[in-house]
Amino acid sequence: MSEDADSSGKTTGGPPREGSLDAPFRHPIPWKDDAYYDLEKVEAEMERQFDVCHTCRRCFNLCESFPRLFDMIDESQTGELDSVPKSDYAKVDEACTLCDMCFLTKCPYVPPHPFDIDIPHLILRYRAAKRKAGHKEFVREQLGNTDRNGRLAKHVAGLANWGTARKNTPLRKLLEAIAEIDAEAELPKYHSKTATDRLKAPLAPNPQGPAFGQRKVALYATCFVDYNEPDTAVAAAKVLALQGCEVKLVYPECCGMPQLEAGDLGDVAGRAARVAKAFAPYIAQGYDVVALTASCGLMMKFEWPLISPGDPEIVALSAKTKDICEYVVDLQKAYGLTPGLTPVEGGVTVHQACHARAQNMGAKSADMLRLIPETRVEVVERCSGHGGTFGVMKATHEVANKVGRPAARQVVQKATAVLCSDCPLACKHLGQLIEDDPKIETPTPREAHPIEIFAQAYGL
Repeated sequence: MSEDADSSGKTTGGPPREGSLDAPFRHPIPWKDDAYYDLEKVEAEMERQFDVCHTCRRCFNLCESFPRLFDMIDESQTGELDSVPKSDYAKVDEACTLCDMCFLTKCPYVPPHPFDIDIPHLILRYRAAKRKAGHKEFVREQLGNTDRNGRLAKHVAGLANWGTARKNTPLRKLLEAIAEIDAEAELPKYHSKTATDRLKAPLAPNPQGPAFGQRKVALYATCFVDYNEPDTAVAAAKVLALQGCEVKLVYPECCGMPQLEAGDLGDVAGRAARVAKAFAPYIAQGYDVVALTASCGLMMKFEWPLISPGDPEIVALSAKTKDICEYVVDLQKAYGLTPGLTPVEGGVTVHQACHARAQNMGAKSADMLRLIPETRVEVVERCSGHGGTFGVMKATHEVANKVGRPAARQVVQKATAVLCSDCPLACKHLGQLIEDDPKIETPTPREAHPIEIFAQAYGL
């Protein structure tokens, strides 16, 4: 927090310094106020902030949103924003995945600077206003209902995976025609046994582990891990139990990231309150909360407290939440780790996901993997381009590929046997880009979550 701003984000005197030298902060999201959804006011604020972006342009290479904005301005009648139709602002919105990288890594004008620039939360407001005005995308909304989808697919997992496989060309083409889901996009697989099923009985903590009797962990499974990647939860539980931690898997419901991306802030607020209430008894008993995917950790740590800043249970959950890799590194620093890690043959490339970087915690997944002896760990920090439904819908799939190809090329240049990411969708997307590129002759690296690699290094 800047010395020129109080805890509410209001300046208290003295000019902020140029170049983001003061600690940035974000304003609470006033989603309950009618003015928040006034499209005329929203577009006026977009014009104000976009004009600052136009005069600066240091964010041009982050994603597709800013090149679209700058091209529209440069090709307009006056070469300025005043001759760009406000209806065209939707093109900037379409390309935004709410990755937060412009706010976190590039923009020198974020609060407490008086320009008060926050493009991701501006796009969020735009989507919320459009939604309030009746603009909804049916298929994206249905894809975002992850708990319902997961519960239904669980009972027919084999059939669901067969029907959505890329090689099942007739059904995928039909799905593309009906639902506008790109036939070439790799879709997540479902499992008949979810993480919740597999970890009903808590694992016994290792009495020889350095953290035995010191740490208790409530693992937040997340919808994606529970239904689509249960191995991640099992690996995390085994690693933590080996360190002596008492571990319980807790999954009340999805964090609401799909609903946030759709601008449905009331739905997100409800989820935040319910999940926080479910975790409150664990926190009261001294449990730490550990999230298994970067997007969900970001929601719990940062987005929920901005949506419901007065809810004490949400504030308490935010303070107690850590990413799984962040938590393992914390354990190592506090107590050391149980011996037995063995090298990963061929090395590992870590894709540093945007939502992990947005947590401002450092490259914890790479730090964790560097604890494995005699293992080469490389890092790629470019955006994968995926961004949830953005990466699979016909309208935006090729944009996702365009944004992700530079990162995929960097992964290939690292020439490691394994590719991992804090975001499982990003990892899958990069793997597909590598596999589908006819110019790449080297084998596609094996894909896994960082904690799975760490568990394998233990032989778990």
